[in-house]
Amino acid sequence: MTSATSFKGILLAGLVAAFGATASHAADLTVGANIGNVPWEFEDASGKVTGFEVDLVNEIAARLGKSVEFVNTPFNGLFPAVQSGRINMAISSITITEKRLESVTFAQPYYDSDQSLTVTAASGIEGLKGMSGKVVGVDTGSTGDMWAEAHKGDVGLSEIRRYEGLAPAMLDLVAGRVDGYISDIPALLYYVKDKPELKVVERIPTGEKYSIMFNKDDPLATEVNEIITTLKKEGFIAKLHETWFGAPAEETTSTVSILDMPKLK
Repeated sequence: MTSATSFKGILLAGLVAAFGATASHAADLTVGANIGNVPWEFEDASGKVTGFEVDLVNEIAARLGKSVEFVNTPFNGLFPAVQSGRINMAISSITITEKRLESVTFAQPYYDSDQSLTVTAASGIEGLKGMSGKVVGVDTGSTGDMWAEAHKGDVGLSEIRRYEGLAPAMLDLVAGRVDGYISDIPALLYYVKDKPELKVVERIPTGEKYSIMFNKDDPLATEVNEIITTLKKEGFIAKLHETWFGAPAEETTSTVSILDMPKLK
């Protein structure tokens, strides 16, 4: 997930600064998104905001008969922004966790994922075992951040360095300021596919599922959840998966399977 970079070609009443402060909005729905989180939400070559989740939210808004505005927000700022009502919902490959369900609400998931370790090809590092005594980069407040903190001793990491997204972390990885980067595997596989100097060397199983985040018990979450059910039945989300990842979604995954809204156990 990347830093709060400016973007154009989309209706914006105000740009979220450091942690989500906004001006007034003209659209029916304001959606916080960490623009630069490839392939979920990012700018294409023309400056248009696009991505898997952008396409999904645009379709949901159309089904609701509402206009939508994407508000560029650092990943860690999405949580206070949605809880305070400054945005109506948040996307950015956000993992559903028990801890997060204590303070926010999620619609049913639409993507199953894991974390991953990415290194430079020249580093000789072949997996987490090679990270002993090394510096790892993570996205602030992300699942990768939580995993690295919990396993710092097991792996033998010397330092965890936190970033506001993939782009600045990758700059430091290539420059040798960090030895590896832990983040969502789909984003990293998409990012490195045309960069032979970088490689994803290990999948880190975490059982993550991504969804849209709302303020706690917001009725909008139930409305959106019902539309996601419809979009799964129609095969719309499976088609998005094929468009963005170049492969069909597995029938057993949350991209295809209709699931209940997540609840605290």
